Amino acid sequence: MLTVRNLPDEVHRALRVRAAMHGRSTEAEVREILESAVKPEGRVKLGSLLADIGRRAGLTDEEFAVFEQARDKTPARPASFE
Repeated sequence: MLTVRNLPDEVHRALRVRAAMHGRSTEAEVREILESAVKPEGRVKLGSLLADIGRRAGLTDEEFAVFEQARDKTPARPASFE
């Protein structure tokens, strides 16, 4: 939850207009603006990066399959501090 205080009226009006233009609620528009502002440009996910490294290393499909078989797919348990 986020509360923004002392937002100028003209900014609030502009947000409402922008939200209406995009067919969203003002709250949804603010979420979209914030997400766009903090999402890194050209973000590369770790899995994509590792797959690219594997392709450049020339791994065969059989060699790549070993990684898929060995992967533990059980969900991680949260750390306990008790």
